Amino acid sequence: MAEIRTGQNEIRNRKRIHHVPLNRDAPIGVFDSGVGGLTVAREIMRQIPNEKIIYFGDTARVPYGNKSQETVTRFSKQIVRFLQTFQVKTIVVACNTASAYAMDALEQDCDIPIIGVVKPGARMAAEVTRNGRLGVIATEATISSRIYTQYIQELNPNVTIYGKACPLFVPLVEEGLLEDPVTDEIARRYLTELIDIDIDTLILGCTHYPLIRSTLSKIMGPNVTLVNPAYETARELRQMLEQMNLLNEDPPKLGSNRYQFYVSDKAEKFMTFANSIIKYGILSARTIHIEKY
Repeated sequence: MAEIRTGQNEIRNRKRIHHVPLNRDAPIGVFDSGVGGLTVAREIMRQIPNEKIIYFGDTARVPYGNKSQETVTRFSKQIVRFLQTFQVKTIVVACNTASAYAMDALEQDCDIPIIGVVKPGARMAAEVTRNGRLGVIATEATISSRIYTQYIQELNPNVTIYGKACPLFVPLVEEGLLEDPVTDEIARRYLTELIDIDIDTLILGCTHYPLIRSTLSKIMGPNVTLVNPAYETARELRQMLEQMNLLNEDPPKLGSNRYQFYVSDKAEKFMTFANSIIKYGILSARTIHIEKY
């Protein structure tokens, strides 16, 4: 249970550090390099249905996984400044690369609580593994940062973590090739070595990857547990809001602008894709010039 206590301690620390006005009705800001963060937004909608969401997808600059830490941090700071114009009560960094590269800088800049997707996923993986052999698939940047290895071994130093960069998954998902022979073939090539070393747990270390979960599950087989950090992040977010007395207990009023979506490019393409995976009524998405922030 050490990992659960760690999570609760982090929540208490956030409460001490951030001076947040108790505005339960304020929205939650969520951002990603593109469409992958919609898996996190979808889980928030499902697990915390009374919350409002402002989502930003950096579709003009996707992917983040092949960019430097300096660039990802700069992009992330711009997006956070944009989200703060909506007086959001918390920000969810729904991007593993940004969580790996930019969280420290963002936490220093923000006076509201901010949560990433890496720690919740790492905690769950450390809890569910049976043989202590964990796989992490993610972007090149996330794998190079070794951030999952760091967090998991802090919780359980006896586990072994095998990282595998899967850079083609993000563009395949962004193009909507969720169930396609090309995606199947690329996935088999990436995952073969993880199958051969007998991992029993696989972390989907990029928020795009749950959108091809059925393909990954089929290839890895029934004996490998897939950990979805999007699900775990929404669960931890709810816990954090409860601890800080910020959970919105009242359903949004009829006609309120419950979910708002913004992108840096190709709003129509984003909207079509988003409506195909989220069944909560995404009516529109707007393009904004994120470089202004």
